[in-house]
Amino acid sequence: MASVRLQKVLAAAGIASRRAAEAIIAAGRVRVDGRIVTEQGVQVDARVNRIEVDGQRIVRQSPVYVVLHKPRGVMSTMRDPEGRPSVRELLADVSAARVYPVGRLDFNTSGVLLATNDGDFAEALLHPRRSAPKSYVVKVNGMMQERDVELWRRGVELEDGRTLPSKVKILRYEGDKTWLELTITEGRNQQVRRMGDTTGFRVMRLARLSFAGITAEGLPPGRWRYLSADELTTIKGQFGVPKRVVSPPRPKEPPKAAVAPTTRRPSRHAPSAKRARVTPRREAPSGDLQPRYGGGSPVRRDPDTRDDWGGGIRRGASETVRDDEPPRSSLGRGRSRTTGTGGGIGASGHEASYRVKGRR
Repeated sequence: MASVRLQKVLAAAGIASRRAAEAIIAAGRVRVDGRIVTEQGVQVDARVNRIEVDGQRIVRQSPVYVVLHKPRGVMSTMRDPEGRPSVRELLADVSAARVYPVGRLDFNTSGVLLATNDGDFAEALLHPRRSAPKSYVVKVNGMMQERDVELWRRGVELEDGRTLPSKVKILRYEGDKTWLELTITEGRNQQVRRMGDTTGFRVMRLARLSFAGITAEGLPPGRWRYLSADELTTIKGQFGVPKRVVSPPRPKEPPKAAVAPTTRRPSRHAPSAKRARVTPRREAPSGDLQPRYGGGSPVRRDPDTRDDWGGGIRRGASETVRDDEPPRSSLGRGRSRTTGTGGGIGASGHEASYRVKGRR
């Protein structure tokens, strides 16, 4: 890497834009190889020279580009001497990058605010020759007529000169208030509010809809997102920046919950893999399932086998067994439990009339 100006190195490291870097250098906050540098235009090589700002060594970061939906009542600077809320807290979780806003929005203005650590990107979008469009929705006090709108379109004479032509469209009337959609290509301090005061239409509400074609659609106030590669490609085609289109960083995956290993010994009654094995069905010669007398062990029985309550499974066409049939009594037909009539499985008629020897 060849030597470049110190301002460009500070901008590339995400310290500030080139203009802000000049003020930082002039204030004596920058050291190069241990020596304080206050003159502008010093050539340095970030790979060789040790560069420090406020005692901290700077390291070149990967470029990051985000869009923030700035809410009302928040300063668009990274710090506020009066202690008011700033976008620094809203952008604190941007991954591994120190970003700063591209331009500013008033304290009571909400909407799109770009932020980056790429100084060339910020400077290009703010340069008057690039004419990056900024669209707003405006609520003014008073009912604007077509002649008033035409004045805003041609340009309003302010203390620092006439504003450039702008696009203005009346959206609706709300009592004696007027809602407008305004697009300007300048970045003067409080330009829209000053235009309203000069023409007699005080601005009551102001929100930025887009900046350089980037919107905050889908973002609630106070939230941000990375610019996509497609958005950066479009910006580069219109304004020449960024020099290299990069994909947004991948979101961090939440850590997986650790599962503590169990030390509990398996129960001796728990079915083992061998015990839980299901016996294949046996096919009868006719293709029907061969009946299993007595039902068999619960873990070995076929799905179609019915419980045997003492009479076994009837194979005769004239007899059926209901699923909800209660257990047979010891005085009924078929096999008894411990005592009772004999006959065994499938016994019926006179076969079940005799007694088993030694039992009653």
